[in-house]
Amino acid sequence: MTFKLVTDSCCDLPYEFLQENDVSFISMTITIDNKELIDDLGETFDYSDFLTKIKNGAMPTTSQVNAGRYQEFFRTFVEKKEPVLYLAFSSGLSGSYQSAVQAVEMLKEEYEEVAIYVVDTKAASLGEGLLVHKAIALRNAGHSLEEVLLWMEENKMNVQSWVTVDDLKHLERGGRISKTTAAIGGLMNIKPIITVDSDGKLQNVGKVRGRGKALKKVIDETVQNIKDPIDQTLFIAYAGDKESAEKVREGLAKEIQTKEILLYPLGPTITSHTGYGCIAVFSLGKKR
Repeated sequence: MTFKLVTDSCCDLPYEFLQENDVSFISMTITIDNKELIDDLGETFDYSDFLTKIKNGAMPTTSQVNAGRYQEFFRTFVEKKEPVLYLAFSSGLSGSYQSAVQAVEMLKEEYEEVAIYVVDTKAASLGEGLLVHKAIALRNAGHSLEEVLLWMEENKMNVQSWVTVDDLKHLERGGRISKTTAAIGGLMNIKPIITVDSDGKLQNVGKVRGRGKALKKVIDETVQNIKDPIDQTLFIAYAGDKESAEKVREGLAKEIQTKEILLYPLGPTITSHTGYGCIAVFSLGKKR
């Protein structure tokens, strides 16, 4: 039986790619300069203007998707009796996953048959996108919803996420580091190394001095933790600084042989919390 793959705009895959592969998504909302914007993965969102505002000091905020919006989003598929596999943004970073689960339960009170399966990816940005990319490949190869769901649950904790940020103000605002740490770090050119842990939360796991060392550390951690790279697609997300992302891709290509390494802009929802200059690498590796 065919099924519908759905995700959300935190997967950071391009709108065109999801359209081409028949994947629907639900959008997060962002507020910047008192204006509410829809993160639609680049369909209409002016990412260049958004980055300019962030570089000029704007501090955007984001809103999780509530159960009511999920209910209406899922209802279309329920009424068509189309089974759904939803790969959701990490529950460790947003309440959206819980809202989705709540929406499914609400729909079950309305309809006799509700075949919606919600997976907490415990991942963000192209870590979540990596799983969506894999789900597309499995579906296109003829695997059933049950088989894709099983693969996701067995492998999602193998998603490795290695991240560095260039601007500590956004981490300070999000409570990831203290005001003092942000101030000292800024003066001393300290760059944090961040990963996503087994709870799907961001964890500071190291710090280095200087952008170049931070990028090298992200490469080294990816290489040390990856498994069976030759058949893998790796993903690099970047917030504005494509040049650094290209350097990371070159560094990875020198160290490991992979199927491909794809570069995509870090989506505005995630960029709201990391600031301009964030670089993140995603792969399948050891269990988190």
